[in-house]
Amino acid sequence: MSDEDREEKELDLTSPEVVTKYKSAAEILNKALQLVVSECKPKAKIVDLCEKGDAFIKEQTGNMYKNVKKKIERGVAFPTCISVNNTVCHFSPLSSDEIVLEEGDMVKIDMGCHIDGFIAVVAHTHVLQGGPVTGRAADVLAAANTAAEVALRLVRPGKKNSDVTEAIQKVAAAYDCKIVEGVLSHQMKQFVIDGNKVVLSLSNPDTRVDDAEFEENEVYSIDIVTSTGEGKPKLLDEKQTTIYKRAVDKSYNLKMKASRFIFSEISQKFPIMPFTARELEEKRARLGLVECVNHDLLQPYPVLHEKPGDLIAHIKFTVLLMPNGSDRITSHAIQELTPAKTIENEPEIKTWLAFPIKTKKKGGGKKKKGKKGEREESSQAEPMEGEPNVAES
Repeated sequence: MSDEDREEKELDLTSPEVVTKYKSAAEILNKALQLVVSECKPKAKIVDLCEKGDAFIKEQTGNMYKNVKKKIERGVAFPTCISVNNTVCHFSPLSSDEIVLEEGDMVKIDMGCHIDGFIAVVAHTHVLQGGPVTGRAADVLAAANTAAEVALRLVRPGKKNSDVTEAIQKVAAAYDCKIVEGVLSHQMKQFVIDGNKVVLSLSNPDTRVDDAEFEENEVYSIDIVTSTGEGKPKLLDEKQTTIYKRAVDKSYNLKMKASRFIFSEISQKFPIMPFTARELEEKRARLGLVECVNHDLLQPYPVLHEKPGDLIAHIKFTVLLMPNGSDRITSHAIQELTPAKTIENEPEIKTWLAFPIKTKKKGGGKKKKGKKGEREESSQAEPMEGEPNVAES
């Protein structure tokens, strides 16, 4: 085996060290999410919550791999976003922003962490209220959670990306909700948050992706966004965009001094992972970022909105396609839901939910021990199971 082949093999889930790094990133991320959820209270400033989430990830990852010879990159893989009610995604405001949460808000938390480029991402929806969530808020959250549970069972070796797309649309329809268009679930690799293998949330003539089959030892971020509205979000204000990712394959000779300064700072601090403009020198950032985006040096993550009054729910998790089955490593427990709609008369959905997540395989003693350890770790990260909550209506 050549050095190149060996290196390629080591970056795969067949390497226990790689699995450990994914699970360590996930463990930190699950704790960061728990922290942010606990701080989501009426009158809490959204920017403060975003900063707390990012600070926790930086602190926890900073404590790992400190005494190794070769520097290991680690930290935030996707800045903490807090998107409320009809705001779909990517809201992570600048430090000067004064927007606060209110009682009854439907709060979507989205964040990511990496260790050595092995990325864990998560998104969770939490309603600011006591007692069970009811009405359309419960419907849209149950739709997202049930769709995530179905996707977990269909993202497995031998299944196709189109199988998942069709299934999650059927789940949303059962709750009289829509899957939000334009949302993609991606394969992830070392330092790659948006790999080439993609699962489309909504199939339509305008959006096409290549057919793909899931394979053992792959890693995916599964991203489900549901809406009580039309599921066709719009960009209302470009100034709300604060999250960007450097487009490593693009180059351009920037004209403005502010742009060159900012792009140099980005190249040093955030060469690969998405980042928030809060991390840049704010006075120069706004001016410089515009030229960088206009010439495709940066990929923006726009803040999208449905119509006022619409409710959006977001569930995202990271799954490792291990030899013994799918291992969801990021999640958070969902509030008790009493939706008006149910899946009682949806035999196809109930069949999908009955699919096992793990597969039983015979193996040698040493391997078996490792698998047991993986099962124990993954069970801690699987409180998202939605069937009991969803069926309580």
